[in-house]
Amino acid sequence: MFDHDVLIIGAGLAGMRAALSARQNGVDVAVVSKVHPVRSHSNAAQGGINAALQDRGDDWRDHAYDTIKGSDYLGDQDAIEIMCREAGEEVITMENFGVIFNRDEEGRLGTRAFGGQRQARTFFVADFTGQALLHVLYEQIMRAGVRVYEEWFILSLIVEDGRCAGAVLMEIRSGDIHVVRAKAVIMAAGGIGRVFEPSTNALICTGDGMSLAYQAGAE
Repeated sequence: MFDHDVLIIGAGLAGMRAALSARQNGVDVAVVSKVHPVRSHSNAAQGGINAALQDRGDDWRDHAYDTIKGSDYLGDQDAIEIMCREAGEEVITMENFGVIFNRDEEGRLGTRAFGGQRQARTFFVADFTGQALLHVLYEQIMRAGVRVYEEWFILSLIVEDGRCAGAVLMEIRSGDIHVVRAKAVIMAAGGIGRVFEPSTNALICTGDGMSLAYQAGAE
């Protein structure tokens, strides 16, 4: 059995960014992934990251409005507000970590126009933004000392008194079963694209995390 303060299910961009943030706050963090982290489906994200930087006359409120409108007003507006407030700072943080974003003729971070945005606010790395971010974040979590259970598959979540307290995992290579306990569990296991046919999603996008969370009582 293994014990950690925080267990994160999934090692794509969301999972690794959460792991790094938690680790920077001084807690013992572990990430579990059924593939090597840099083979996560975030690898397929090409377009870029929308963010409003004030040095180019943009405002996070405009970004939030475009995002809410683009969701047909179905998006969680509180979550969208937080995302748009923090997106600009996060782009700068990623650049400081080592992500080599494209630049314009003046040497500033380059942007391009993407769907649903009234202003060019998409920061990008050629046509492999997701891949570039994945490699840099993997380097950062390794440097920070995050434990990675690579090629381990989640079988079930451990729920005690209505609270998630860890997970039962299978080490794919050996078939061994392990219990990993944690004070907090973050689910960042990706989407369910492969339930549809045809799909351009990777074969790993089978919705395991959503299914297990639902079975454990998540809403």
